[in-house]
Amino acid sequence: MILYSTLCLVLGFCLDMLIGDPHGWPHLVILYGKLISLFEKATYDRFNKKLGGLLLVLYMLIISAGVPLLVLWLCWKVHPAVYVIAGTILVWQCLAARSLKDESENVYYELEVSGLEAGRHAVSMIVGRDTEVLDEAGVVRAAVETVAENTSDGEIAPMFYIALFGPVGGCLYKAVNTMDSMVGYKNRRYADFGTAAARTDDVFNFIPARLAALLMILAAKLGGFDSDGAWRIFRRDRYKHASPNSAQTESVMAGALQVRLAGDAVYGGVVHRKEYIGDDIRPIEAEDIHRSHRMLMITSLLALGLAVVLRLLVWIL
Repeated sequence: MILYSTLCLVLGFCLDMLIGDPHGWPHLVILYGKLISLFEKATYDRFNKKLGGLLLVLYMLIISAGVPLLVLWLCWKVHPAVYVIAGTILVWQCLAARSLKDESENVYYELEVSGLEAGRHAVSMIVGRDTEVLDEAGVVRAAVETVAENTSDGEIAPMFYIALFGPVGGCLYKAVNTMDSMVGYKNRRYADFGTAAARTDDVFNFIPARLAALLMILAAKLGGFDSDGAWRIFRRDRYKHASPNSAQTESVMAGALQVRLAGDAVYGGVVHRKEYIGDDIRPIEAEDIHRSHRMLMITSLLALGLAVVLRLLVWIL
């Protein structure tokens, strides 16, 4: 099964690179979102907020691991080929490199072709901050930061758990990441309820975020970027974020591209003070979105190669 699940990883990776996540198609994350909303309604007012949030996490962990495990086991009983088809689909739905590239490419296109207002609208589709206050540099910075952070969250982290536990591991991780993106906020509604989801996401991303950062430094070297700067800024700025994980890859991206990321941002009309990440060696420009794409793709290929080699070694041994 190790060999077949490795094949699922390779095929799912290729499928993601080829078609991404077409709009309107059924998707695992959409299903998870509906389940999370359902469990939130069932637990939010019925229990202590922290207990309700913990129950939400437990329900989602059980379902997101148990259901795919059962489905894949039944597929295996039918035929290994059926298992490979089902596993490939699950892996494809867990990875997000192509959709991340496409959505941020749309920001570049709208900025260059339609102007600042269109660019603001395009970037609002992939970030949570208020985008109507951003200038062109701010729009580009937001897009590059999203690519940097989601190189880990959307690609390397799910691949890490797929490499360890097969497609079920990827499904489990996506549930954790989706919970954090929906309820892991420090606002009035989720300050207590979302604590368990946020902490679970921090734990699940601790190793993958650092692995992604190291692979990105190598990607900077292979891609002709400033790998020395990536290493230097990574060591200096990797904890300049409220999350213990988010700045790991953002710091590498800032150093590799020789730009400054992060800084203050507006959420719901409120300015949130944030430290800068990186050095302001040169002004950020729209072409940096394309440079971030090259970093994303090289890093993804490195991660795939590493995962396949490790799984094959386990299979051989």
